[in-house]
Amino acid sequence: MTPALKPLRRIAAYAVCLDASKRVLLIRESVRSGTPGVWTLPGGSVLHGEHPRDAVVREAAAESGLLLRAVAPIDVLADTRARPHREVTLHTDRILFEAEVISGEPEPLSPMVDEVRWVSLDEAATLQLRPFVAQVLKLPLSTVDLPPERMPELPGFHIQQAPDGRHTVQRFAAYGLVRDPRGRVLLTQVADGYPDAGCWHLPGGGTDFGEQPGQALLRELHEETGQVGRLRRLLGVASHREPEQVGPEGFAIDWHGVRPYYDVVVDEPAELVLADVGGSTVGARWFDPADVATLALTAVTAEALRAVA
Repeated sequence: MTPALKPLRRIAAYAVCLDASKRVLLIRESVRSGTPGVWTLPGGSVLHGEHPRDAVVREAAAESGLLLRAVAPIDVLADTRARPHREVTLHTDRILFEAEVISGEPEPLSPMVDEVRWVSLDEAATLQLRPFVAQVLKLPLSTVDLPPERMPELPGFHIQQAPDGRHTVQRFAAYGLVRDPRGRVLLTQVADGYPDAGCWHLPGGGTDFGEQPGQALLRELHEETGQVGRLRRLLGVASHREPEQVGPEGFAIDWHGVRPYYDVVVDEPAELVLADVGGSTVGARWFDPADVATLALTAVTAEALRAVA
């Protein structure tokens, strides 16, 4: 029997960068990496407290020698792959940014990269691409990454202890600016004992291991409010850090939340029903847009409303 692999989660951000000839900027992984010869997009892991758009700029400069500007998020994808040589199963939430080159020339700087160049989409279709790269470029999917034999369980809220003794959490969660055909906005209220208690919040929550962000959002929307939603588009990605946030755990946590938020419509509003009783949500309500401005809102809610103002 194959031994169980340890589940790990990470958040990463990547640049989808096209030149005037519609060629895409790609990097090739070196023999120092786990998958030599595979082509991917510039980018990598988001550090604790770092905004994903800043991670794109930092990682691209370290890999390619190019200074990029992250223009706007264009998609968020999740994938799960087995890494037997590391004895882990890895779930990665990948945030894809439209990006542009500010300065520099393509040059492989990282020991994990052996080539950086502009590639036409026709040529990219002939290369061995990471599956998420093929997906975002709308090219045939490859089989580079090994899927896990079985999907492990890992809590979406996973507290770790830093070397200096701090308790830290980097949590990925998906939220929706949910509206009905009349233009009303659906918000949920944060329960007592949780950060921002009493404030009004976007429906949504943490994604499960192996779950796509959009699927998680629609699942959470139904659990929190009883509504069936339809995704329309990605609005943005929020990144908030609270170095000493105290919640129901009863002790301070250095909390970093990365939260994509989507435009969602409920075509046929139903009775509001709170299925997940006893959690962080105490209630839900439809609001007219003019009334929302008078409410105490969470940071991600205010950001999402500004995005569509």
